[in-house]
Amino acid sequence: MAVRRVSPGARPAAVLGLTVVAAALFAAVFRFGPPGRLDFFALFSIAAGLASGSAFAVDTDYAGRLAADLRSGLPGKAAAGLASAAVLYGLFAVGRALSRLLLPFAAAEIGRVYALKSGVPAVRIVLLVGLVIGPAEEIFWRGFVQERMAGMTGRTRGLLLTSLLYAAVHVASGNVMLVLAAAVCGLFWGSLYLRFRSPVLNVVSHTIWDLAVLVIFPF
Repeated sequence: MAVRRVSPGARPAAVLGLTVVAAALFAAVFRFGPPGRLDFFALFSIAAGLASGSAFAVDTDYAGRLAADLRSGLPGKAAAGLASAAVLYGLFAVGRALSRLLLPFAAAEIGRVYALKSGVPAVRIVLLVGLVIGPAEEIFWRGFVQERMAGMTGRTRGLLLTSLLYAAVHVASGNVMLVLAAAVCGLFWGSLYLRFRSPVLNVVSHTIWDLAVLVIFPF
């Protein structure tokens, strides 16, 4: 899993344009929620799918990079993704305990996050998170946005800018705990990408962590 140089990739204007539009779309999902009978996970899957699909259209090198990533050291990347998800889960377990002691509103706001699952069958959540949301978010945020921000501003600045934007779109939810969680996750997965530059590794980490906190071992 050697670190490679950032490739030139797509035009900066196209990258920035898609990033702004996609960020606004994600923020709208958090702010307004699903219309009618469409649940949050279905709506978020649509938004994430559109964002990640558009990334391949804007960045014509991306499909080739992703295919090469899949062909190289897949078992090791899967293992590293699983291990990193376990580490992140442990960090959140500690953070949850501390937040409940220090922040009076923490329990209620964590409860609001889990309320999104209300009325949604667990199998539906597993399928949407495992096949769409987890993969699409990493394909877009780290494999596209961070990759291209790194090419324009440098690798460390690319990590920080992407993490800041990733957290910022969650502000629209009005949930402080969700924003803090997104900030931690953004820095964690961004650092993972900075180290290995593997969308596949990040997809495994993000997807396993999502499934753990939402379905398997919820807080």
